[in-house]
Amino acid sequence: MVMKVHGSVFSTAAMRVLIALHEKDLEFEFVPVDMRAGEHKKEHFLALNPFGQVPAFEDGDLKLFESRAITQYIAHVYNDKGTPLVCEGKPMATVGVWMEVEAHQFDPVASKLQWELVYKSMFGMATDAAVVEENEAKLAKVLDIYEARLSQSKYLGCDCFTLADLHHLPGLTNLMGTPVKKMFDARPKVSAWVADIMARPALAKVLAMRNQQ
Repeated sequence: MVMKVHGSVFSTAAMRVLIALHEKDLEFEFVPVDMRAGEHKKEHFLALNPFGQVPAFEDGDLKLFESRAITQYIAHVYNDKGTPLVCEGKPMATVGVWMEVEAHQFDPVASKLQWELVYKSMFGMATDAAVVEENEAKLAKVLDIYEARLSQSKYLGCDCFTLADLHHLPGLTNLMGTPVKKMFDARPKVSAWVADIMARPALAKVLAMRNQQ
């Protein structure tokens, strides 16, 4: 039975899962969820994700939600397929640290900046300059730490591309089209890392899916 991803290609969380599946060269069915119509809050979707958020994921009789949990499932269970997105032994502990950093240090700030600089304009809402300034300052501190880390390692978790890097891709995709891009460009190691991971074919395939919507 083919895996199913229920979501929207415009959701950063759903993008995380789609990129992981493409990195693994796995077959899957994408089931679009009409969020504008509130489909993610309907009973049939809540049976897959009781929190009413995308994505939801099915692999046979296994049903999962929370994008980072899904990518870890894909990476570990299908470890022999496609790109190795996790490591064995002690190195995985370091990868795990940087996965946590993405979730708790990078993503909350990146999400607020995306809301102000990308999504608000889609809804005809005005950008709050004070919120942007506050979160740019927070992002600067995170990126300074990334610059130091990437001076020691080619990628965040280790010297190969892992989930620690992949999880950043949806947010980076949105932020690179905003004035915040200059903050990444100003840090040589961070800038090279961004260019490297954003050139991955798996991301291009997900962006192609998005462009078809």
